[in-house]
Amino acid sequence: MKITDIVCHVLMIPDVQEGDSDSAQDNFVVEIHTDEGIVGIGESDTNPWAAKAFIESPTTHTMGIGIREKLMGRDPMDIESLWDMMYVGTMMPGRRGLGVSAIGAIDMALWDIKGKALGQPCWMLLGDARQETIRPYASLQPDGGDLDTYTKSLRDWVVRAKEYGFTAAKLEVTLGGPYAHGGLDAPEEKTVDVVAACREAVGPDFTIMVDVQYAWQDARQAMRTLKHLEPLDLFFLETPLSIDDLEGYAYLHDNLDIRIAAGEWQTTRFEFIDLMDRGKIDVAQPDVGRVGGLTEAQRVCRLAEDRGRLIVPHCWKSGIGIAASAHMAFNTANCPYIEFLPAELCHSVMRKELVADEISIEDGVIGLPTKPGLGVELNRECLERLKVE
Repeated sequence: MKITDIVCHVLMIPDVQEGDSDSAQDNFVVEIHTDEGIVGIGESDTNPWAAKAFIESPTTHTMGIGIREKLMGRDPMDIESLWDMMYVGTMMPGRRGLGVSAIGAIDMALWDIKGKALGQPCWMLLGDARQETIRPYASLQPDGGDLDTYTKSLRDWVVRAKEYGFTAAKLEVTLGGPYAHGGLDAPEEKTVDVVAACREAVGPDFTIMVDVQYAWQDARQAMRTLKHLEPLDLFFLETPLSIDDLEGYAYLHDNLDIRIAAGEWQTTRFEFIDLMDRGKIDVAQPDVGRVGGLTEAQRVCRLAEDRGRLIVPHCWKSGIGIAASAHMAFNTANCPYIEFLPAELCHSVMRKELVADEISIEDGVIGLPTKPGLGVELNRECLERLKVE
């Protein structure tokens, strides 16, 4: 089998809100075609125009290869060697960030092809299942321009998630801080009141995680608020500091009785090694597309297992990425949860309509997928409707 074409799609919902921190408003989707008629799909949560250009750009030298042209005629089943070729060959313009995330969409599509060609789901290709079921958590974003409305919105969302069948949820509580333009202009210490209201609404047996979106400038400042969250029994606290403040993350790990989670922006295992070893995070959060696809995400999972750390993947796009996260999780013993926002609890048309026959929840868990590859297919009508040049 040989690769005959790579088609890159830039997608955008019609009612984009530039002030929102919701990255499910656009998407980068790749289709890889083969001479046997098998088509693989992948996506990545990065700037779609830039990722498209990164893949379609022609070769200029040995460290700046054109990915699309170099993959033409290659065997799509030879995934790891293709990953290494793409990564090494784009060292100068890529290596970290956008370049690796563009490779991630390609890699995801290659695994989808391999699964379809062999008639096996991707988790089976990655190795024996290490979990028979995986538990999703609902990722919830509040609405409201004042603290009371904001709190009520988030409390109502978490109650709906519990009624839907979830046993865990992550609350986005973004007050103050450098990213407050995507949240609410309110004193950061009010974070405790918002989380307490949600804890009271769902009771002690429901798992709560909190994402504060890089709210604090330094660890000592953060501790003044975070110590008051300890009695609320959080499973983890996500991204309290700038992701580059590894010493600050280590300080929080050493002085706070809450697991610290981070890694949604990291690309490649090398950045995760720094995050785990220097930053001492308890929960690594690779986004499968951003981190370089299933090939590199699996490497991150093994490194975390060797260090006794948990994996809880970030995923905030469409059912394509959710499927990839689930397949990775079934092959990862140290992955207690995956991020999952069902279409019924989401307003984004990208999340609701882009794929057909997506992975579903039954009795609060996701069972082993049986369909070959990623197990999802594009809704062509939605793809064409959202596609932009």
